Amino acid sequence: MFTKLHAATWGEVGKAKEKGLFDFDLFSWMAWTWQTAAFFIFIALCITVMFIWEKKAPGGSPRKGILGLDTTRGDRLFVSLLGSAFIHLAWLGLIGSILWVATIICVIYAIAVFKFV
Repeated sequence: MFTKLHAATWGEVGKAKEKGLFDFDLFSWMAWTWQTAAFFIFIALCITVMFIWEKKAPGGSPRKGILGLDTTRGDRLFVSLLGSAFIHLAWLGLIGSILWVATIICVIYAIAVFKFV
């Protein structure tokens, strides 16, 4: 299933690369892959959905969770995104570069944060 390695090797460092969908000259300084673009699109989508949700139902429905703090939807989104970043970094450091399991753990973590925090 995960037999094809998508990383470049040292032998390909100086070679010209084929232009892909997300290869813009404006962003040539950054290593844009479809995963990187999907990540930033997801973050922008989360912020947009939270903005629309806040316009429809102002106040963020603050509540006290297991932390004992009043948290709003935005606080819970921030905690879930920050925790997911740490889960992915820990997974990369301890397990390896196959991140599908870490992503599933992060989704479960985010659901738990929005339900209990």
